[in-house]
Amino acid sequence: MTTLKKGDKAPDFSVPNQDGNIVSLSDFSGKKLVLFFYPKASTPGCTAEACNLNDNYSRFQSLGYEVLGVSADSQKRQTNFKNKYGFQYDLLADEEKEVINAYGVWGEKKFMGRTFDGIHRITFIIDKQGMIEDVILKVKTKEHTAQIIE
Repeated sequence: MTTLKKGDKAPDFSVPNQDGNIVSLSDFSGKKLVLFFYPKASTPGCTAEACNLNDNYSRFQSLGYEVLGVSADSQKRQTNFKNKYGFQYDLLADEEKEVINAYGVWGEKKFMGRTFDGIHRITFIIDKQGMIEDVILKVKTKEHTAQIIE
């Protein structure tokens, strides 16, 4: 589980988005960023979370936030996920787990009685200076916007 906490410098990254364009943390300098990690594109919980954030995207923008999703899915899978639901923000295809490992969201999980390694659903709120403003460890997929903004 992540050791990053409020007040830490957000780890830099440069990985491809769903279109193969390289996205870096520095691209968001001077903006607040909602960086959310999710286990797998197009699964029920991940879809609920991503759609909740997308439904409130204009609200995030009016408050000065950008939104960025990250999973270990391929560019093709991320493209399909983004296009299917019309997401207004980028999804990073972190197949090499560079961002996932830098933020410490990869680790042991338990689901339906079995234990395996995977991505923990964690969201980082990063301020305009690239510092972590908040870490949300217990994400409520259908109410995630409220967790971030309130």
